[in-house]
This record gives sequence, C-alpha cells and structure tokens, in this order.
Amino acid sequence: MLLAGAVALGLMIGVWLLSLALKDASIVDSFWGLGFVAIAWVSYAAGDGWQTRGLLVAVLVTVWGLRLSVHIGRRNVGKPEDYRYAAMRRKYGNRFWLVSLGTVFVLQAAIMWVVSLPVQMAQVSALPDHLTVLDVLGTLVFLAGLGFEAIGDLQLERFKADESNSGKVMDRGLWRYTRHPNYFGDATVWWGLFLITLSHTEYWWTLVGPVMMTFFLTRVSGVPLLERRMARTRPGYAQYMERTSGFIPLPPKATR
Repeated sequence: MLLAGAVALGLMIGVWLLSLALKDASIVDSFWGLGFVAIAWVSYAAGDGWQTRGLLVAVLVTVWGLRLSVHIGRRNVGKPEDYRYAAMRRKYGNRFWLVSLGTVFVLQAAIMWVVSLPVQMAQVSALPDHLTVLDVLGTLVFLAGLGFEAIGDLQLERFKADESNSGKVMDRGLWRYTRHPNYFGDATVWWGLFLITLSHTEYWWTLVGPVMMTFFLTRVSGVPLLERRMARTRPGYAQYMERTSGFIPLPPKATR
C-alpha cells in the first residue's frame, strides 16, 4: 500500500512539473487512467498473492486505463486548457503553480490511491487459490461497465463530429437512457474490480474504493460540474434532464 501510494504521488508530481512547462494543467486528465495502470503492475510485481487473480486484475485495469487515457488525450490534443483549470489559473494568478500542486495533482494522487485499494489487495490475497463465482461475476460487471463507458464515449464523439448536431443535445444511443453513460460505466468498472477482490472476504473494507469513485462522479467532479455548465449553455438540456435518468440507465420518462 505504501509503494502504491508512492507511485501515485510520484507520477502526479511528475505530471505537475510537466504541466508547469506546458502551462496546461489539463494534462492531468490524460494521465488519470495511466496512474491506475502503474499502481496495478507495481502492486502485481510486489504482491505475493495468487498470481492468476492478480494478473487478471492487472490486465483488466490496464485495458480500462489505457483506453481512458488515449480517449481523453485524443479529445484534448490541440485544445486550450480545460475551463476548470483556466478558471483556477485566473483566480490564483501567480500562485496557481503551487495551488495546483495541492488541489489538483496531490489530491488526485490521494484519490487514486484510495480508489485503487481493491486492485492493491487483489495482489496480496493468497486465498482462495482458484477462480470463484465472485471472480467471474466481477469480471462480467467490469466488462459491462467498460463497454458502457467506451460505447458512450464513441457515440458522443461521433455526435460531436457531425456539424449538423452543433448546439443540439446528445440524446441517442446509450445517452437516451442515462445522461452520463460514460460516468456510469466508469463507476461500474470499479464495482466489478471490488467484487473480484471480495473473493477473499477479509478485504471487504476495500469497498471504500468504488464508493469513493461513485461519490466523486455523481456528487463532486463529474455530473454536477458538467450539468451546471450544460444547463447554462445548451438549449434543451433542461428538458433532457427531465426525461432522462441522471446516472443509472432507465427508460426515458414521458414529458409534456
């Protein structure tokens, strides 16, 4: 656990230094998934648990983390700094370099460490030394979440690429059933990883990982920030919110 924390902190400090050189704190978003990949493989190398389960978890995290980082990196390349960090830069002025270290990079390292607790503990669990029902169920939940996240991102990307959709609200495909299929998929991925770790019931306390991820996505940095901005800038978004579930996919409501 200490090693995983050191990896997360070291990576984020390195990204912070790079952000100072580029004058763009947005790069932290592209490195978010890669941080979990680093933690997964360092934990696998250092752990003495049942290797098959450890390898399964490391590979799953790698698939999720690489896809997320590539997606965000492609989306942000050539664009100005994200509005959230740009607003912080204006607010703090010459102090932004130091403020960003604590409130953006170190904070994300801490969150990364807590969220990845199921991944870390999966590498030290020697028992059971065979695949269990929870291993299979957790993998299926993970794959469902990954599919939801990836398909939702792809559908939104294609929607934005069509100039005829400029100014419109994306309410097709998975976005018809939830306003945030990518966030829902992201949270589901971590619930799946937790189920795998729960094969050894001693590590039930790693529940804090998926709970924290779900909390931040639905209450802090995910849904609330995006929806406040969309409601202000996108005509028709209020009506979309009325008929469409905010997180868990559900059939759309009938509205007047």
